[in-house]
Amino acid sequence: MSEPVLCEIADGVATLHLNRPKKLNAISYAMADAMLQWLDRLETDAAVGAIVLTGAGDRAFSAGADIHEFSETVQRDGAAALRDFVRRGQTLTARLEAYTKPVIAAVNGLAYGGGCEITEAVHLAVASETARFAKPEIRLGMPPTFGGTQRLPRLAGRKRALELLLTGESFSAERALEMGLVNAVVPAAEVLPAAQALAGRILVYSPLATASIITAVTRGLNMGIAEGLLAESEQFARLLPSHDLPEGLTAWIERRPAVYTGS
Repeated sequence: MSEPVLCEIADGVATLHLNRPKKLNAISYAMADAMLQWLDRLETDAAVGAIVLTGAGDRAFSAGADIHEFSETVQRDGAAALRDFVRRGQTLTARLEAYTKPVIAAVNGLAYGGGCEITEAVHLAVASETARFAKPEIRLGMPPTFGGTQRLPRLAGRKRALELLLTGESFSAERALEMGLVNAVVPAAEVLPAAQALAGRILVYSPLATASIITAVTRGLNMGIAEGLLAESEQFARLLPSHDLPEGLTAWIERRPAVYTGS
């Protein structure tokens, strides 16, 4: 059997490929575990400053969870379904959301169910103009379980999210852009290069500052404004003893490119 997730590293960007193209990159337990393992490994890799996540093949980013595998778990043991399916999926999307290096989805086809929830959780997303999105869990008699009932309303607003969650109807990349689910829509052949180029535009800056922004935004979304401002201040304070903050200020004053070390 081939690896469920493949990794390529070039120019400071790790590209993770969900690698079950014959199954439309459905998220099996093994794939979710492999993604978490790669995230752990890449987080401490100094040669990697950003991650791009895409689907193998040209049909799907991910068509969602592996329903056959999940269905067997549900029929065998409800407690196991909560542990093996729900918690695993929520752990994955929470890990992506809180990751301290930028994670960018290159949505190259179908992004249904769990595939849509991954797109909701990552920091940035670029979609192919032929990509389709859906929240079809209601057709299975269940709600989304990888965070979709929580993140989509925060991105799109309550009424628009509920329409998609309650009807299960698919929607276009352009509508995903309008709702704030993705940052850009590009021709199919350009989706992966566009995501990698977006990563490159971020990599020129201090990785410490990048991580502090991601952390402040992620935490602040679930806080009141006063708590959020405190979180922002805390992230700034963490940079005060670093090399990168004074280097960035000095480079700006001297009108030269900054040389960041991530320390």
